[in-house]
Amino acid sequence: MSNKADERKSFFQKIRGGKADGAEMTFIEHLEELRWHLVRSAIVLVIIAIVVFINVDWVFDNIIFAPANKDFYSYKMLCNLSHFLHIGDALCMPPIEIHLLGDTVSGPFMSAISISFMGAIILAFPYLLWEIWRFIKPALTQKETKYVKGSIWWVSLCFFLGAAFGYFLLAPFTFNFLANFQLGTLGVYDYRPKLGDYIDTLTSLTLGCGLAFEMPIIVYVLSKIGIVTPTFLKNYRKYAYVGILVLAAIITPSPDWTSQAIVATPLILLYEISIVLSKRVAKEKEAADKQWE
Repeated sequence: MSNKADERKSFFQKIRGGKADGAEMTFIEHLEELRWHLVRSAIVLVIIAIVVFINVDWVFDNIIFAPANKDFYSYKMLCNLSHFLHIGDALCMPPIEIHLLGDTVSGPFMSAISISFMGAIILAFPYLLWEIWRFIKPALTQKETKYVKGSIWWVSLCFFLGAAFGYFLLAPFTFNFLANFQLGTLGVYDYRPKLGDYIDTLTSLTLGCGLAFEMPIIVYVLSKIGIVTPTFLKNYRKYAYVGILVLAAIITPSPDWTSQAIVATPLILLYEISIVLSKRVAKEKEAADKQWE
């Protein structure tokens, strides 16, 4: 480990209440080190955002607006699955047709900027984690480093799985429900959602599910630290289920119970997986304690 890494480690040890030996970097030097991590992250985000912006027309037509298109892959897949299971058209959703409204002069341009940077955040997510890891790694002990080995890969995998779930499954259900929902029978209004509102809804669904799918990783780390135990997770299971239902209601902007159930079901499964992971950590700790004895 370099001298700078040793100095940064001593700084973090001092913050955590430990004793540090040798020279220490000043607080300003640590801020300077953090600044360069942030600068590199910002440069990567800007570069990816520029690439997305150059191709924003293709991105909008084929990615952003795709879940609101009646020919979207998920609609066909669910309908084919319904026929394969011999349940008729139970999973086939009615045709969807959405015409977006740009209600401001700068609306389309600002939406393009928003699409570019949100795309950059999603694509650069593993790199951003890596920069965070590079900054905090010197502060970790050898044992702690072993605990979080490969964490960037697993965290990124859970994030992308959640984002894909929100995009390919939850978004079509949400947009189909909202587009086909009718208020009254007189037909006195014209349904034209705003462009920015559509993009914000898709973003919240995709990023919200991506972050929600990090639950097993968070529980695993907290179990390693000793903050969470399998007994704790079991005792508070019913409260967790209520929290998951509330989170599902927040993630899904539509009041459709089907969309909320689609979100809540995998989150409940992830909670149960978290209990299994916590049990595994507890058994590993128990085995390690026996070896010390």
